[in-house]
Order: sequence, then C-alpha cells, then structure tokens
Amino acid sequence: MTKVEGGEAPARAGLVLAALILVAGVANLNLSVANVALPDIGKHFDSSQTTLDLIAVGYSLGLAASVLYLGALGDRYGRKLLLLLGMALSVPACLLAAFAPTDGVLFGARVLGGLSAGMAYPTTLALIAALWSGPGRTKSIALWSALGGAIASLGPLVAGALLESFDWGSVFLITLPLVVIAFPMAAKFVPAHVNETTEPVDNPGGVLSVVLVAALILAINFAPVPNKGTLTLGLTAIAVAALIAFLIRQRRAANPLYDLHVASRRIFWVAALAGIIVFGSLMGAAFVSQQFLQNVLGYSTLEAGAAFLPTIVFMVLVAPRSAKLVETRGARFTLLCGYVFLLFAFATMLLLWEPGIPYWKIGLAYAFIGIGVGFAGTPASHSLTGSVPVRRAGMASGTADLQRDLGGAIMQSIFGALLTAGYAAAATAAIAAAPNSAQINGDVENQLTKSFAGAESVAQQYPQYASQITAAAKESFLNGDQWAYTAGIVAVALGAVLVFFMFPRKDEEQRALADYQLEDSAFHPDRVTTEAASERSLRV
Repeated sequence: MTKVEGGEAPARAGLVLAALILVAGVANLNLSVANVALPDIGKHFDSSQTTLDLIAVGYSLGLAASVLYLGALGDRYGRKLLLLLGMALSVPACLLAAFAPTDGVLFGARVLGGLSAGMAYPTTLALIAALWSGPGRTKSIALWSALGGAIASLGPLVAGALLESFDWGSVFLITLPLVVIAFPMAAKFVPAHVNETTEPVDNPGGVLSVVLVAALILAINFAPVPNKGTLTLGLTAIAVAALIAFLIRQRRAANPLYDLHVASRRIFWVAALAGIIVFGSLMGAAFVSQQFLQNVLGYSTLEAGAAFLPTIVFMVLVAPRSAKLVETRGARFTLLCGYVFLLFAFATMLLLWEPGIPYWKIGLAYAFIGIGVGFAGTPASHSLTGSVPVRRAGMASGTADLQRDLGGAIMQSIFGALLTAGYAAAATAAIAAAPNSAQINGDVENQLTKSFAGAESVAQQYPQYASQITAAAKESFLNGDQWAYTAGIVAVALGAVLVFFMFPRKDEEQRALADYQLEDSAFHPDRVTTEAASERSLRV
C-alpha cells in the first residue's frame, strides 16, 4: 500500500477513486434527470400529480429499498462484481425508461434503474472505507460526496439542454456515455475482494428491508390522493409489520443484515438521521423547485436546468473545506454549519419565491443548498464509516446510501404529497369562487385539480378561458410549494436540534471512535489476519 498524507491508500489511488466516483455518478445522475422533464412527461401522458411524484421518486424507491440487502450481498460475494452487474443492468433500464409507452411503464423502468444503482452505488463507499484510512479516507469521502452530488446536480442542466431539441425520453439516456467510461475503468482499476466477509447473508432480513422501505415510500405518496385511503392504510400496515419483523429477525439472526448493536452507537444513528435530512433536502428542493421554475416562472427546460448551477459549484467548492473542518473541529460542528445554510435556503424559497422574481433570488437559494450539502455531506458519511468495523463496510455504505436515497425518496414523497394536497385545495377553492363554477363539470374539475399539466390541458381545450385557468393553476401551484418548503424548514430545524444535543463534540467523538475500534477488535481478533491478506491482494 502507498501512503497519502498519513493515511493508507491503494496503489494507483487516484485512478481507483476516479473510477468509484464515476460509478457513483452513473447511479446519482439518474436521480435528478426526471425532474426537469416532469412537465413534458405530464403533458405527454396527461399524468396526475401523484403519478408524476411516483415517476420522480421511482428511482430513489428502487435504490433505497434494495441498498441494504444488495450492500450485504456485495460484502459476501464481491463488491466489485456487484458494482459491474449494476452498471450493466442500468443500460436496459435507461432504454426502457426512454421509450416507455405509458407513464406506468416509465415508473417501473425508474424502479428498475434504482435497483441497478442499488447494486453499484453501495459498493463505492464500502470500497473507499476498505481501501483508505486516516485523513486520506476523509478526503476521499469528501471528493466522493461532493463530485457524486455535483454529477447528480448536473442532471437538470444536461436534461434541460436535451429537451430543447429532443423529447422527454432523451433525458433517460444521459447516463449511457458515462457507463461506457465508468465500466472499463472500474473493471481495470478497482481491486476485488478487499476486506469482504465470508459469513452468510441474512436473506430473510434482506427481503424484509425491501418490503419495509418500499411500502413506506408508496404509503407517503398515496396519502394525499382522494379515494386511496384504504391503499394508504394497507401500505402503512405492511411497513409497520415489516419493521417489527425486521427488528425481531435482526436480534435473532446469527449474522444479521443490519447489526443493531453497531446501529445503536450514538455517532452512527445520529449521523444516519442527520444525513437523511441533508440529502433529502437537496432532492426534495430540486424536485419541487424545477417544476416551479417551468410552471410558474415560465423558464425553458434549459433555463431551469442551468438555474441549478450554483448548487453544483458551491457543493464542489465547499466539500474540501468540509473535510478539513471535520478534522479540525469535528463532525458535529461541520454538520451544524451545513444545517444553517439549508435553513437559509428553504427560508429564501418560502419568503422570496413568487411570480416574476429576478434570478438572483433563485440563485441565492440554490447557492445556500450547495453550501449546506457541501458542509454536511462529508461528516454525515464519514461518521458512519468511522463507527463500524471494516468488515461491516457494506452496512455503513448502505446506510450512507440510504441517507441519500431514502432521504431523497421520503423528502420527495412528503414534498410531493404536500404539493399535491396544497395544489388540489387551492384549485378546488378557485373553482368554487369562479363566476361560472356551476358550468364546470366533474371531468373538467378533476383535470383542473389533479396537476398543473391537467390545468394546461383544459386551457388548450377552452382558449377563451385560458388566461384565467393558467393564472389560477400558477396560484394553486404556489400554494402547494409553500406547504413543501415549510415542511423543509421544519425537517432541517429538527435535524439541527438532534445534532446539537445528541452528536458528541470533537474530543468525545474521537474517544468514542477509539472505543468502537477496540471493541470491534476484541470481538473479532482475526481482523488483523484478514486485513493483512487484503493488503497482499492490493499489491497484486
């Protein structure tokens, strides 16, 4: 192994890290490409707001539901193998999404794409944790977090540019050129079988984790939909039952999928929850705001994508400073810095975003998001990997992925549910107050209240009322997105309180991490032998 500023790193460390970041980019880019295309997708399929929410969240749903189970399979059968299989599966998933004949098929293709990312993405952070140590690991995680997030954030810009010349399906083909570069790099440079376990995989626990996350996310999405109360209650009951069964299984399994003893460590579980809110805020804000820019402000798809650039720039600029801040001031301080800027972001959206606003108000909010995620992303992921034994790197990376994907899925689902409910309530009130409300039949009312795209469709059918319909739809959308941004402020404030009171200060954090390492070594004295074998494999 070679030395990198006090920490161990693999041979050809730069190329290995570049390959892992590109693989993460393949998974991350697809998270956000659908957001810019949602208005076009809604018009093409005449989709309801709920269906659009599901299409937007489908990728996160597949990724979040599978990431723990697939991370454990990678720990046991080969992280590099799973990484390559995931990238290979992403190709047909992208093609199916691009040429989907219905919005239902499009949702299914998005879920399949999420599953492919669930194979590839968990292994990237797990391999960083296994291959690097010390300050080198912190810097590698900072680059992985910042560049991975930046690649994901580039999705709206590239998608917007494509939509200027091509139809909505083109946005789902963006990752294919990246796969062509990332696949051979990963195959050539990423080491195989580094600190992997030989213990059997907890398959029942894995299945329960998939059911739990999928049922929870779907329940949130269907909660605001009229006449879906029974379905929502059923999905909620399934999620609760799966959670109870999962916890019982993890306590009884000889080799649990999710080590509850490790998960109960304060640094681990507080960092996990903090990261869910941080990355969820990024995905949720992007999901709602991209629709706001197009539906309310009238931005083109390219303009809407380009508007997000401040987030990318500031994430990349701040992340290296975040790594230094973690080393000098600790994860708690760095996390709180990130939360302050996220609060600024949602407050700006809530108080300053309205029809006709200049771009600087848009760019300011996006800059705050980039700074907030840039500061908070590194400590949220670093604390997870530092508080678990290296043989459990898959558990740590799976949880780090859940931060992004479960956080994104939950926040997008909550934001989408509130956007749907707020839009429908305002649209219903506007219809009731209209002078000709008695002439509006049930079918037209359903179209007007189901989504902004539905209202635009009605406006085209009744051109004499088009300006009134469009104005009412914009006001209704504003009502819904205000509900979403308020929820964002509440979530970030709760996260900041949690970190402030529960996450240890730097000295206490370092003592706790040292205690965890001693405890793990005492329980697994063969770890030294395993790591020595791993070093020999790396030299090869």
